[in-house]
Amino acid sequence: MRQHKQLLLANRAWAAELTDENADFFSRQVAGQRPQFLWIGCSDSRVSPEQKTQSLPGLMFIHRNIANLVHADDLNLLSVLQYAVDVLEVPNIVICGHHGCGGIKAALAGGVTGPVDTWLEAARAVKHAHADELAPLDDAQKVDRLVEMNVRDQLINLAHTETVRTAFAAGRDLTLHGWVYDIRDGLLKPLMEIDRHTRLDEVGRPEPVLV
Repeated sequence: MRQHKQLLLANRAWAAELTDENADFFSRQVAGQRPQFLWIGCSDSRVSPEQKTQSLPGLMFIHRNIANLVHADDLNLLSVLQYAVDVLEVPNIVICGHHGCGGIKAALAGGVTGPVDTWLEAARAVKHAHADELAPLDDAQKVDRLVEMNVRDQLINLAHTETVRTAFAAGRDLTLHGWVYDIRDGLLKPLMEIDRHTRLDEVGRPEPVLV
């Protein structure tokens, strides 16, 4: 069977399973959304946030890009962030990196061209900022540690956005979570958190979790 037909059949089975368990599941979805999380993750096909957290529709508002980067001029991400925080009033934002990230590998190795090369400039900036820690590591260790440092630095970038700064200043109970997904064992590994009480200039380097 052709792959696109398999997807359609799987969709029918999924919808039938949900309505068998709860007949009005989809009618309640039409009424609106009140997600508890904004998830900012990588576009990698192996790291679907709903699947690895067993989340039903409605729990997560999701933005994904190569290497889970927070660009200050990325109107797509900034629009998602503004809507999630100001309209949906999510209490949690997760930035999730992952073991074996191709974008992080490319930022380390170079050799990419075109739009991807431009996009990964932010990841290369993370590499340069933490060059002293990365220098003594072997190649595999460098990828893992840069994945973690990238989550750290993107979380700080997120905290500096106007939307998050405004929410913190207003006393919102908004928490920014930095996680790493380990493809080797399927586990999400918390790395760090930032909230309105965090002094961003005092945020250090988190302990490794990809060990």
